[in-house]
Amino acid sequence: MPGMASGETHRHLTVSTADLDTADMVLNIGPQHPSTHGVLRLRLVVDGERVVSADPVVGYMHRGAEKLFEVRDYRQIIMLANRHDWLSAFSNELGVVLAVERLMGLEVPERAVWLRTLLAELNRVLNHLMFLGSYPLEIGAITPMFYAFREREALQAVFEEVSGGRMHYMFNRIGGLKEEVPAGWTRRVRQAIGEVRRRMPDLDNLIRHNDIFLARTVGVGVLPAEVAAAYGVSGPVARASGLDMDLRRDEPYLAYGELDVPVVTRTEGDCHARFSCMLDQIYVSLDLAEQCLDRLEKLRGPVNVRLPKVVRVPEGHTYAWTENPLGVNGYYLVSRGDKTPWRLKLRTASYANVQALATLLPGCLVPDLIAILGSMFFVVGDIDK
Repeated sequence: MPGMASGETHRHLTVSTADLDTADMVLNIGPQHPSTHGVLRLRLVVDGERVVSADPVVGYMHRGAEKLFEVRDYRQIIMLANRHDWLSAFSNELGVVLAVERLMGLEVPERAVWLRTLLAELNRVLNHLMFLGSYPLEIGAITPMFYAFREREALQAVFEEVSGGRMHYMFNRIGGLKEEVPAGWTRRVRQAIGEVRRRMPDLDNLIRHNDIFLARTVGVGVLPAEVAAAYGVSGPVARASGLDMDLRRDEPYLAYGELDVPVVTRTEGDCHARFSCMLDQIYVSLDLAEQCLDRLEKLRGPVNVRLPKVVRVPEGHTYAWTENPLGVNGYYLVSRGDKTPWRLKLRTASYANVQALATLLPGCLVPDLIAILGSMFFVVGDIDK
C-alpha cells in the first residue's frame, strides 16, 4: 500500500486462522459410484477443511435379497447370494451351500472340498487385486491399476474356463460343485499362479514404498483395535489394527483344517497398514492354492452328491460363517421343512466394516477423506444386500 512500509503491510494483512469466525457446513459426498465400491453417500459436517462428524447413509442399492431368499428354492438362492459382493462371488455362494449342507447332514466328496478351497483362495486373490489397483487410483495413481488387472486376467482365464463366468461363477451346488473341472485345468491353474507370483513384485515395488503413497497413507485414518472390535470389523481391515482373527485358522471349514494358514496382521491400524495386509495376503493365498493343487493331484472321485430335483431341508436352524475376502460372512438359515428357506439372514463383512467410518472420519482433513474411505475395502452391494 502507498505510504506503508513492507513490514507494516505484512502485519495488517496476516490474520491467524484462530481469529476467523467460522461456521460448520453440511457436505454431501455422493450418492455416487466411486470406482468399484458402489453407490454410497456420506453426510459430513465440516469446519473448514476438518471433518467434524460423518454419517454413512446406506440403502441406495438395496435389492431385498434377504426377502427374496424366502421365495426362491435352495438352488435359486445360490444365484442371489452370489451377487451381494460382486468381487467375492464364489465365496458368497459357498456360505449358502455350507449352511444348507450342515442342516441336511450332507457329506461332500473330498475332491469337491479341496476344489472349493482352491477356488475360494483364487477368488480371494482376484478380490484383493481389484482393491490393490483401485485404491491407488482413488488417490491419484493410475499405473497400479494396469498391473493389478494384468494379474487378474491370468486368474480370470482359469476361473472362466472352469465355471463359464468371469464375475458370477455359479459353480457351487448343494452337495459339491456343478461339474468336474476340464482335463488339464489344474495344470493351467498352476501355470497362472506361477505367472502371478513371478510378476507380483512389479505391483508391490511400485506402490508399497512409493514416497507419495506413503505420505498419503501412513498415519492417516488410524483405527484402534478396540474400536475395530467394538464395531465387529473383520478381514484385512481388522487385522491391520492388530486383531489376530481368521476363521480359516480359528474355526476351520472346507479343507483349511489340514492347511497351515498364516494370518497377516499389522498394529498401526492406518491406511497403509490396511493396504499392506491385503497385499501380503495375496502371497499367502497363492501358497494355499498351490497346496490345494498338490492334494488334488492325488484325489480321484466325484465332485458332487446326487440330490432330488426338489431339495427340501429338514426343519431346524443353523449358522454358517466363512472368511470371505473382505471379512466374516455369515448365513443364519431357518427351515420349516419346505423347498424354500423360512428365513435366511445375511451378515456381511462390508456392512460391519463401513460402520466404523462414523468414528474414523471425524477429525480428519477433507483431502484425507478419500484415502480413508477407500482403505476400508468395502463393496456397497455387500452393505445394501
